[in-house]
Amino acid sequence: MTKQNVVMQEEPAVAVAAAAPTRPVSGGANHARYKKFLSRPDLSSGGGGGGKAGSWIESMKASSPTHVKSAAARAVSSFASHDEQDYDGWMKLHPSALDDFEVLAAASKGKQIVMFLDYDGTLSPIVDDPDRAFMSDEMREAVREVARQFPTAIVSGRCTEKVTSFVELSELYYAGSHGMDIKGPNDGPQHLKAKAENVLFQPARDFLPMIDEVYKHLVETTKCIPGCRVENNKFCLSVHFRCVDEKKWCLLAEKVRSTITDYPKLRLTHGRKVLEIRPSIKWDKGKALEFLLESLGYDGFNDVFPLYIGDDRTDEDAFKVLQDRGQGFGILVSTIAKETNASFSLREPAEVLKFLRRIVEWKQISMEECRV
Repeated sequence: MTKQNVVMQEEPAVAVAAAAPTRPVSGGANHARYKKFLSRPDLSSGGGGGGKAGSWIESMKASSPTHVKSAAARAVSSFASHDEQDYDGWMKLHPSALDDFEVLAAASKGKQIVMFLDYDGTLSPIVDDPDRAFMSDEMREAVREVARQFPTAIVSGRCTEKVTSFVELSELYYAGSHGMDIKGPNDGPQHLKAKAENVLFQPARDFLPMIDEVYKHLVETTKCIPGCRVENNKFCLSVHFRCVDEKKWCLLAEKVRSTITDYPKLRLTHGRKVLEIRPSIKWDKGKALEFLLESLGYDGFNDVFPLYIGDDRTDEDAFKVLQDRGQGFGILVSTIAKETNASFSLREPAEVLKFLRRIVEWKQISMEECRV
């Protein structure tokens, strides 16, 4: 394969998986819809300058909780801080979705809620071994109940096959590889009038040989760094450094950069203790959210109320879409204060579980009241 120069970009990586649409989309319609999205002037194409390793070391440190406070001292924003006082102040701008549940419920009254859920750090805790990021049985049951009440989507940077194996719910839509691999439910949810058909959408299919080639190079070039883990998420690659000694971060960043430096059609981004390599196409979680809403038949309707829950900077694109649309809310899962486009917050997956149970209970009570 011919190699060329890579574009390094400090834009967040993307992740998605979705659930339960009401109107399936054929492959031809998917292609036409994707072309329409690409023609929109608000979609950025990626790219950017070729940053130096030093800036990526700072980014890697900033994504680590142990470095949040030092990063805040350098950042323009005053929100990235461990101090409880700062967090309390931040909470006034991004109140708890549990404490202010009635506000959220009132805003969604009479509208169709559509649920979008990130996986790692949202439905499951962040763990050292990415292959052991299992969700609890209680969380799985809560997501199942949510899907019975609302169209539901899992949105993840993981490959679709991996996140599907973790969630183990066939009634959902899954948008893996940051939304570049979208598949519909095998089982139609009960609340849909018609059984949804499986939908397959892969806007980055042509990148598969390149991704596989870079994956092999990365595995080989990083094998000398203890704790490093390269994960092939089909349409993107994740280089996990959670278990890498910080003294080796500079070496790791340089090896990743040198490996992909001959691939201009790929871009390097970062998330929570992970470097991500993905195609430089006009696609991210926000675009995937819009695509899924349109696939569900809700595009252009004022009575739809999307809720997106995520914990990572890769989810900010989806939060921004909801903010710009003036529909629904983004809910950030975080124990620290940081800049976000989300309207509400939750501290951890345990609170996400409580929120999911509460919204199901609220929906059931609302339905009972309508029958009276």
